[in-house]
Amino acid sequence: MFSPKSWICALFDHRFEVSQNITNHIKEYQCTRCGEEMTDTAQGFIAKLTPKFRETNAYIAKIHQRRCSRKFFEKKELSRAS
Repeated sequence: MFSPKSWICALFDHRFEVSQNITNHIKEYQCTRCGEEMTDTAQGFIAKLTPKFRETNAYIAKIHQRRCSRKFFEKKELSRAS
């Protein structure tokens, strides 16, 4: 069954806002009306946030965070050497 909020989204479309930035180009979205969650796919489309996508996004975020911190420390080391 549909809730009143999902009826509004069915009639007027969802109102998505970014709920989490995974990387600069991958984000997770959540509808402000009904709470439905979506994410960016590898092909550039938006798809429902399934447990598989949630797991993949967590792994990508972990790798991205590790790479960003490594670049930060490399820049810091280069500035100390100069």
